[in-house]
Amino acid sequence: MKKGSTIFLQVIIALFGMGVLTFMIWEPTVEGVNAHATFFQIYLNLFVAYVYFASIPFFMGLYQAIRVLGYFKKNKTFSPEAVKALRTIKFCAMTIIGFVVVSFIFMLSSPPEDDDRPQGVVMRLFVIFASIVVATAAAIFQRVLQNALDIKSENDLTV
Repeated sequence: MKKGSTIFLQVIIALFGMGVLTFMIWEPTVEGVNAHATFFQIYLNLFVAYVYFASIPFFMGLYQAIRVLGYFKKNKTFSPEAVKALRTIKFCAMTIIGFVVVSFIFMLSSPPEDDDRPQGVVMRLFVIFASIVVATAAAIFQRVLQNALDIKSENDLTV
């Protein structure tokens, strides 16, 4: 992979992460429920705290993706570090799925206040689907790199 394309992908991932972080900070202020709320009422409630805490694996996964691209750029594609980073991405995606499932349970156990429940379900299903795709891709790439690393180590031992 060319250095220019890996740098481009790293920049795109970093910009995506900054966009998501900006949205997470901005969105509670424009939510209709928070029209006349103070700063502390907006940001210091249980749901927003849960979302911020649940976003930690997302940002860890983005950081690991940038690291994997860095390994590709340095021609260390078939290295234990790349395999470990892909494993971390897979676990981050599965952790996000766990956080979303817990939010499903909270949403279904709370009394319905308005008609926002169907939109909440669809958004959660979208996040789960995207996380499943990322976890599956990371697992496949991890297995391919691990197999190549095993073959490489076997060939180094026999020579």
